[in-house]
Order: sequence, then C-alpha cells, then structure tokens
Amino acid sequence: MLDDINTLDLQYMTDIPDQQFHQNRAHPLRLELFTDLYELTMAQALFSEGLTDKPATFSAHFRNLPSGRNFLLACGLDTILEHFENLSFSDDAVSYLDSTRLFTDSFLDWIKGFQFTCNVRAIAEGTPVFPDEPLLEVNGPIIEAQIVETFVLNQIHLQTILASKAARIVSAAGGHPVIDFGARRAHGIDAAVKAARAFTLAGISGTSNVLAGQIYDLPLIGTMAHSFVQAFPTEEDAFRSFIKQYPESTLLVDTYDTLEGVRCVVNIAKELGNQFKVKAIRLDSGNIVALAAAARKILDEAGLEKVQIIASGGLDEWMVSELVDKGAPVDGFGIGTRMIVSEDNPAAELVYKLTEFSGTGKLKTSLDKKTIPGSKQVWRSEEDSDVGDIIGRVNETHKGRPLLDVVMVEGKRLPESHVPLGLSHRYALKEISKLPKQIRNISVAKIPYPVVISDKLKEFQRKVLDEIQN
Repeated sequence: MLDDINTLDLQYMTDIPDQQFHQNRAHPLRLELFTDLYELTMAQALFSEGLTDKPATFSAHFRNLPSGRNFLLACGLDTILEHFENLSFSDDAVSYLDSTRLFTDSFLDWIKGFQFTCNVRAIAEGTPVFPDEPLLEVNGPIIEAQIVETFVLNQIHLQTILASKAARIVSAAGGHPVIDFGARRAHGIDAAVKAARAFTLAGISGTSNVLAGQIYDLPLIGTMAHSFVQAFPTEEDAFRSFIKQYPESTLLVDTYDTLEGVRCVVNIAKELGNQFKVKAIRLDSGNIVALAAAARKILDEAGLEKVQIIASGGLDEWMVSELVDKGAPVDGFGIGTRMIVSEDNPAAELVYKLTEFSGTGKLKTSLDKKTIPGSKQVWRSEEDSDVGDIIGRVNETHKGRPLLDVVMVEGKRLPESHVPLGLSHRYALKEISKLPKQIRNISVAKIPYPVVISDKLKEFQRKVLDEIQN
C-alpha cells in the first residue's frame, strides 16, 4: 500500500512525530485551508518564479449535463463571494503550513499578507445553465485565482446539483408545497445547511433544519416522529399531548395502523370541538395513493375538510409526479434523502480552468476534456421562434440578454451582488418558466436546449490551438 503513496506524501508523513497523528485539537472553523494541497504547492512554485502578479482568467463550467437532466440551476455564488471577500490566512493556518515542511519562509511570509484582489463576473443564482457556459469567471493575479479553485468547485457543485434536484421535485409537485426533511441524511453539516438554501432558491416552502433556518431566515416546518407516539400508552394519548403544546401541529398517523391513526385524530377533534386546530396529518409509509384517499374520506365525513394531508417517506420527483397524476388528495410533500443527496445524480463534471494568462488565450486539448479559451459571455434569447444561448467572446454583441455580470471588483463585492434569497427564489421560478416546456419537464427532452459557440469564439479557439501546436 505504501508503494502507492507518492514521494512527497511519504516524506511529509515520515517527518511528523507519531504522537501528532493522535492529537485531537479543536479549532474554530476557518476555511482558508479548505483547499487541495496542490493549490498551495503550485502557488509556491508560481511565487518562486516571480509569477505572483501575472494576470489570469479562470472559468468554472459544467462539461455536460448529468444523465436525466435537461438543465442545471446555478447556485452557490453568494457563498463564494462571501468567502473571497473575507479570505485571509490566520497565524494558526500559517503555523500549520510551516509544520508540514513543504513551504519556504519567504512564501509563508507572503501568504501571511494574502488578500483576494481579483475581479469576478458571474451568472446570477437561479439561472438555468447548460454545458460549457461559464457560471463565473475569476480574473486577477494567477496565484490568487488558483488558490480558490477547490472552494469554488465545492460550493458551486453542491448547491447547483441540489438546487437542480429540488427544482425537478417542485415542478413535479404541480404547485403543492415541498418541505425539506433531509438534514439527517445529508453528507455532513455544511451540506445540510447549504442544501436548505439551495432548495429554497429552487422553490421549496420550508425546512426542518433549524440551523439553516437561523442562518438564512428560512420558514421552519416540522411534524413529529414515531418515537414520540411510541412513548405514550396509546396513539391518542400522544396526539393529545403534542397538540396541547402545539395546537396547529401536523400529526404523524402511521406508527401503527394508518387509518386507525386518522380515526384517532377524528376522535380528538370531537372531544375538542371548536378548540381543535390541527393543520394536517402526515402519511409516511404504505400505498400513499390509497391511504390518502381513505384518510381524506374519513376526515371529510367527520367535517375536517380543512385538515390537510402531507405525504413523505422516500419520495422523489417521479413518485411525487405519480401521486399528482393519479389525483391523490395530498396537499404537500416532505422530501428527505432522495433530494438532499440528489440520489439519482449526485455529481456532475464541474471544472475550473485557466482560459487566459498574461493576455494570451489558454485551452486544454485533452480527449473529452477540451476547453474554450478567453473571457466569455453568454447571451440568452427567449423569443418563442429563437430560443437558445450563444457563448461568445466577452467583447462581442449578440441578440438576447447577456447573463454574466460583474459582481466583484478587486476583491470587493458590488452592492448589487448582495441579492436576498427570496428575490433569487422568485427570479429562479421566473427563469425556469421561460424555458421550453420539454426542457422544464422531468423527462429527458428529445431535443436538448440549443447552445452554440459564436463564430468569433471558434476562430479564437482555432488560433490558440494553432499557436500551441506550432
């Protein structure tokens, strides 16, 4: 196994005292060291060559759409800009880097004074995006633009993938509210919190995640667990206890026999009369179509027409669509695992590539990984007869509206880059609604959304390629 470890890693490991591997040091969460090692080793190499301040442009884009997706919903920009604006290396971080014995004193002295001074152009959060379209471009000193690569990819990838999944579920729900129940199955705390943000942008109505609610001022929605019901002698006892504290609660009725659970709710309603204020019941297992119909009948016959039915339990967009299509009397959906890990497509090929260095276009020619050089712009035409995008050079002019705007200048966010999440949510719903119907559908479109490369950009690509080959 040690034969597979490269020489640099092996030297690093053997130079550290054994006891350091057993230390359990707790530090306040800082993110300057959330980067891949090679970002910093490359930075030192650039520094040693005197290339620190050479201007460069990096572009982040998806190489392709994940299987089954007709579009992706851009998300994560706000997180990135906040990170850029506050990025610096603490004494503790520099001390740790020093302890690795991988960096020179002069480089560590430089990084102590690190400040992000790049310019950023980006597509607004909530915009549907397609392959090769730059979600953001970072322009500035190459060493600064390179160091942030890992963070950029991590946050755009996570939030865009999850926003895109949520948008599909919201679409399938046909106007019924969708609630995020996924925190316990998320891949870590940050993922759970950022997921709730991405879901809200995509159109969900609330989250059970209290921390996300605090951070992003999201509507908090929760019901109850089976364990609460099991803690009481009877189901009715559990329901009575809960609504004593939370009269307008949602009661989970499938701990034992689902329809008997609904009848328990009816019995309590009769007892309380006008004091009964329960908002909904939740069905979490079984044949939801049949159970929802039977539950609705029981509730309606008892005069509880206003009590809603919430469905949950392993749902995704296809199951939600089936419930809606079959006319199941379900008023809302609680979605957990399959949304918060985007179960069918948890990853996509998001890349962050150098497209210009010191005034010269740069590209990759690797098989299946080719890139497009230079700073770019995307124009979107939304006319029924001419729907589609054009990717061109930044100084071109084309029909349609340009999608990338300047959001940061010399490391400082522009005021217009501070977009409230609620506004981004409304913008996302509007932008999705403009897409052709077959692109909005959860089924794979027979004809993909049209995206073309401008003639000038193609010509520039050929020119750069010729310079590389010659």
